[in-house]
Amino acid sequence: MDAVDGGCYIAAMSQAPANKPSGAYHHGDLRAQLLDVAARLLREEGEEGLSMRRLAQELGVSRTAPYHHFSDKHSLLCGIAEEGFRRFRQVNADAELWNVDTFSEASLQAFVRRYVNFAVSNAEYYDLMFGGKLWKSAALTASLKAEAYTAFREYVDHFRQLQTGGIFAANFDPLRYAQLSWSTLHGMSRLLIDGIYLDSSTVDEMCNTAAAMFWRQCRPLNTSG
Repeated sequence: MDAVDGGCYIAAMSQAPANKPSGAYHHGDLRAQLLDVAARLLREEGEEGLSMRRLAQELGVSRTAPYHHFSDKHSLLCGIAEEGFRRFRQVNADAELWNVDTFSEASLQAFVRRYVNFAVSNAEYYDLMFGGKLWKSAALTASLKAEAYTAFREYVDHFRQLQTGGIFAANFDPLRYAQLSWSTLHGMSRLLIDGIYLDSSTVDEMCNTAAAMFWRQCRPLNTSG
């Protein structure tokens, strides 16, 4: 992502009669329902439990209905990853975290906790958001790339704005800092999701330690470090 220039909601679902006319085969936003149910199936059964036919059965719509929104399973997986980035952006968009007047080490602690909590609590999204299966695919959707790059660009912009506001030194590099801090949080999250770090009681301490490290690397103007 050097090319820089979040709780589940399941909509109300109902069984659709078989003779429902074309274009009226769903109740509410079928695309959102497909993404939510697909994410649930990934969480409960893994990718082997997910198929376009299964989604249609779960939602009580015709077998062809999901194809009005996703051309195939790969397109659906890209849609789930895209939704993950959208939710991730919402989780971390809290202006209080990035306010020039109040930004502090505690703000970084809050951000780190939000990131790790989102990743671990939404592994079905996170696995696809950063999984090589999609990103190495020639069929990666443009909308997924746009949502992912927007999420990272917003992260970089937070630090650029703080620098402009006089929080960080002029030689602070927001882009490189964002790349390295995001990579660190991704590594922590991945180890937790994969069960390599099993002691959940240490997560808060890990988050605080990471935030302290980030805080020192920022070289805030109001500190001697």
